[in-house]
Amino acid sequence: MIELQNVTKLYGPVIGVNDVSLSLAPGAHGLLGPNGSGKTTFLNLIMGQLVPTMGRVRLFGRNPRTNTAALRAIGFCPGDEAMYSNVSGYDWVRYLTELHGLSVREASKRAQQTLARVGMTDAMHRPMGTYSRGMRQRTKIAQAIAHDPKFLILDEPFNGLDPIGRHDVIVLLRDWTRNGGSLLLASHILHEVEAISRSFLLICSGRLLASGTADEVNELLADVPNEITLRCTQPRRVAQHLLDLELADHVRVEGSDCLHASSHHPLAIYNELPRLATESDIEIHAICSADDSLQTLFDSLMRLHRGG
Repeated sequence: MIELQNVTKLYGPVIGVNDVSLSLAPGAHGLLGPNGSGKTTFLNLIMGQLVPTMGRVRLFGRNPRTNTAALRAIGFCPGDEAMYSNVSGYDWVRYLTELHGLSVREASKRAQQTLARVGMTDAMHRPMGTYSRGMRQRTKIAQAIAHDPKFLILDEPFNGLDPIGRHDVIVLLRDWTRNGGSLLLASHILHEVEAISRSFLLICSGRLLASGTADEVNELLADVPNEITLRCTQPRRVAQHLLDLELADHVRVEGSDCLHASSHHPLAIYNELPRLATESDIEIHAICSADDSLQTLFDSLMRLHRGG
């Protein structure tokens, strides 16, 4: 479906995407990265909006920059909001659907159906300038799917949505993939992508750090130590216990109730702590693993990439 060969995009001296090579089969994929990591540049290269400084991009085996048939197979939900405030959601979706080659009658029908599908029936004839941010987001998703593309590209599609809206979009995208559609969803929030796909591309500073399922990425990080913070009574005693059992590589006590531990065996520590608490007079008040954060995952992968 997508193939990139040694693709680099430069903005003057700034590197937007750095020597990315990959091949994606049809299906659902998540593009994860912090804000400013190169996700939007990556998506624009795939759609032919940007020309790579070096390398080659292929979409369905074709150059997306010059092949309108390949572009018709895409539905795109952009991250920005280039919408007309005095135009209704219905007219906007209908017109964009016509641009894909559908008749006025068919485009009108598709616009009504897809706006209803995203919960915008009651507001579809109002000017978009009166919409909330979540309503604008729903309308952008409607125009992306109205022409029934093979492949959806969604740039931060959950921005501005309330919890109900997020749930509705997750259900819609799950149904989309269940019915044979493909998608690439860019986000900086891990659980948003996990709700839809188990196939990830991890990008940071324009570099593709890893790709695969969550289990494959975790396996890649098996040799990277986890950082754990404990809030407990007698932190020095807990630290010595973890060192004696060789569960921690390094420990650092902070104050009278805080312990920081670096470990290649975090699960063993989590299993040991309840036993330690019940068999002693130690009270454990809180456990926090920095490696639950996506940014920490990127930092670990970047250290691996640099040979650290």
